[in-house]
Amino acid sequence: MTARNPDYISTASQIARRAGGLLMEYFARGVKTEYKGEGTVDVVTDADRASEKLIVEALRAAFPDCGIVGEEGERTQVSSENVWYVDPLDGTTNFAHGSPVFSVSLGLARRGEMVAGVVFDPTRNELFAAERGKGATVNDQPIHVSKIRTLGESLLATGFPSKKRHLNPNIHFYHQLTLKSHGLRRAGSAALDLAGVASGRYDGYWEFNLNAWDTSAGALLVEEAGGKITYMDGSKFDVAESREVLATNGLIHQELLNEMHAISQGRVEPLPSFARQ
Repeated sequence: MTARNPDYISTASQIARRAGGLLMEYFARGVKTEYKGEGTVDVVTDADRASEKLIVEALRAAFPDCGIVGEEGERTQVSSENVWYVDPLDGTTNFAHGSPVFSVSLGLARRGEMVAGVVFDPTRNELFAAERGKGATVNDQPIHVSKIRTLGESLLATGFPSKKRHLNPNIHFYHQLTLKSHGLRRAGSAALDLAGVASGRYDGYWEFNLNAWDTSAGALLVEEAGGKITYMDGSKFDVAESREVLATNGLIHQELLNEMHAISQGRVEPLPSFARQ
């Protein structure tokens, strides 16, 4: 990082581990779940709020001049040069249902560019970290994107929103790209999906309707691990907008973009026959 503050990653890593430990305490004893909005299945738990409170207090103490934008409502000094994007529990639906796939994500942007980020998976005790220009790691070991060169050989990941799914086009992309790839996974945590691309576990990942706290740390992980991240039309990814994301190992990026374009234009594979083959 810079000489001004060399402890962004080490401090954020400590905070993320503390938040992850808190989440595991809630997870072990069960959680109280509430709906975020009437008529939706988007949920919030006591654990989300407790985790964000812990993170925000720790970030304020460590970096009082930084802004903070949190999923559960924290908005502090958002016009600051340095802003932390905080997802205190990425994978709330999994967490609420007892599925052990969730994470803590902290990403730091300087004048709109991601410069540091950590993603902690408390159930596997894996901490992914990246600094601009210094590479990416998991538990302090370097990670790199995969070397798969064709979409047909690729394992992909994607995600779906918890609310207003009828307004989201992703089911059509899911169907078509299942046919075009070696396989497709939907785990339920955008931050972990991006970490999966960075570590070579996935060759590509896409999702619609995300937020900055979903993608901030993960986007930097992908770039620092040698991958590529754009919008789905190939244009430059802007973490502050984060309306959508396409992340790959770089080698399959153009092929995946071509498929995205074809699907958007309605050029899709027909439904197979229901007759027994």
